[in-house]
This record gives sequence, structure tokens and C-alpha cells, in this order.
Amino acid sequence: MSITLILVIITSGVSIMAWNNQSMLAKFIFNPYTVFHNNEYHRFITSGLIHANWTHLLFNMFVLYMFGQQVERVFTYVYGDIGLVVYVLLFVLGIIVSDIPTFLKNKHNPHYNALGASGGTASILFSYILFDPAQDLCLYGLLCFPGVLWGVLYIIYSVYMGKRQGDNINHDAHLWGSLFGIVFTILVYPEVIFIFLEQLKNFKLF
Repeated sequence: MSITLILVIITSGVSIMAWNNQSMLAKFIFNPYTVFHNNEYHRFITSGLIHANWTHLLFNMFVLYMFGQQVERVFTYVYGDIGLVVYVLLFVLGIIVSDIPTFLKNKHNPHYNALGASGGTASILFSYILFDPAQDLCLYGLLCFPGVLWGVLYIIYSVYMGKRQGDNINHDAHLWGSLFGIVFTILVYPEVIFIFLEQLKNFKLF
């Protein structure tokens, strides 16, 4: 069983449990005010294990499963068993790091809450794009564009929606998770820069 599948099972199980246990949900959710004033820093991690609803959960787990397995294979091919540790760090640190800007912005706001593994899944997705930027990624099996184009559009969309702040979704986490995935992958496997450039050498949009 792959580490990716284990992460999907754990995250899905905890999310479903939290839906039926409001006390658990309250203890796990990311509330920057509580983190700062009560030193409950575990919420940086536990908030990534819970989701708002089935749509939120299924979308994140779909991205994690589809692209996580590919990134997991690359890291294990390069580093052996240690690669599994590197891969898990990519996901977990992606969740943590992507929430830091939100924490700094809302640490005195008791009413702000956030949840979901979006920062971690964004890190995984953008790590995958570095390894195979020209590969078509399909949205709902219909809109298919090269991964590098989706990446650019995703970042532009996250920045725009983060400024609007009108849909109760932490788009800042999407943005910072994406950027973290790029930086982390380059740091642990610098050769990916040459792989990325080589893939784009003969890239054609149409």
C-alpha cells in the first residue's frame, strides 16, 4: 500500500469522524486566535485532516491520490525508503507553511477558522508539475491543458480570490502551498530544474 493511499485513508477517516463529532472539529480546526493565545500549535497539522463537506474532501483527496502517487514514485526512485519521508514532509509541511500567512494575518481575530489539506495537496500538485510540466492535466476530464499552464492560472486565481475574500475559502493557503511545493522540491532535488527546462524546450501550447 502506497504512502499516498495511507494519507488519503487517514485524512478521509478523520474528516468523517469530525463531521459527527463537533467537539473534535472544534479542537482540530485552524483558529489563528486560539493558536496564538492558547499555544495550540497542533492545529497547524490537525486542521489539514478535516474538511468542510464531501465536495471539499473528495476534491483534495482526488488531487492527492492522482498526483501524489507520481511524486511518491519519483522520490522513492531517487532516495529509496528515505524518499517516503521526504514525500510525507512535502505534504505535511505544505499544510503547515501554507497556513503561516493566514496565522499572522488573523492571530487576533477570534472569528476566523480554516480547515482542509489544500496547502498540502497544492504542494504535491506543483511538485508534480515541476517533474512533468508539459503533461496535460484535465479538469473534470474535459478541460485539458499542460500542467505548467494550469499552474500559472492556479496561482493567478488564488491571488485574485485571496484579495476578494468573499467565499470563505483560504485561497492564501492554496497560493503558499503551491509556492512551497516548488521551493521544497527544488531544495531536495535540484536536478528537477534541468528536468523542468528540458521538458519545456520543445513545449508547444497548441
